[in-house]
Amino acid sequence: MSGFDDRRKGQEGKFAHDAELRFKAEARRNKLLGLWAAEHMGLSDEHAKEYAAEVVAADFEEVGDEDVFRKISADLKAKGASVSDEMIRKKMVELVQTARDQVLAEG
Repeated sequence: MSGFDDRRKGQEGKFAHDAELRFKAEARRNKLLGLWAAEHMGLSDEHAKEYAAEVVAADFEEVGDEDVFRKISADLKAKGASVSDEMIRKKMVELVQTARDQVLAEG
């Protein structure tokens, strides 16, 4: 029975570790997306960092990515940036892997 318990604990630990990595990667993706959008809006470096933090916080409004997408899309449109919704979604997908790679590299 001890072997079964050890394996179960190992699986629970792996699940928790994977969930933590997913959370960190999503937050990193949102930060990178915010910095990308800030560049398109012409924000200064200081304001870009603040905006990126707002984008990260926006992800806590609801489950999934739509809250982040809506924020980025609305803010870009409000600033008159010529970035399509398709371009935003493409960038979101692209940055998922970049963020995952960065989080894994940090250990």
